[in-house]
Amino acid sequence: MKENRISIIINKPIKDVFEFTINPRNTPLWIYHIKEELVNNYPPKIGTVYKNRGTSNKWDFYTVIEFEEGKTFTLKSSDGNYYVKYTYKKISKNKTEMEYLEWVKKGELENPFTKVTLQKLKEVIESPKP
Repeated sequence: MKENRISIIINKPIKDVFEFTINPRNTPLWIYHIKEELVNNYPPKIGTVYKNRGTSNKWDFYTVIEFEEGKTFTLKSSDGNYYVKYTYKKISKNKTEMEYLEWVKKGELENPFTKVTLQKLKEVIESPKP
């Protein structure tokens, strides 16, 4: 598979969904294989570098190549082969559709996201805050 496109409806305002997904502190809460994520400047903009790691100590680096607040957020891997794009669409005042699109230029996607990952995002965002 060269491309993977999945989407989910989240019962929160678009601003909340957007801000949650761009915040590196939140990434380990919904992407099970990421244990830590850091960013070189926040809030992000074009050129911001995110780095994350799983259970190994190997860091992966991604640069923001597209950023439009409340609409889209695109990252490119440091080797230039892997891309991921988040697109946000307002359904109603408290309902947002988020599309997750990932693709590679060469080869196949190694660990494509599944609906389970986005379901975890929905669960975490929609859960009441203590």
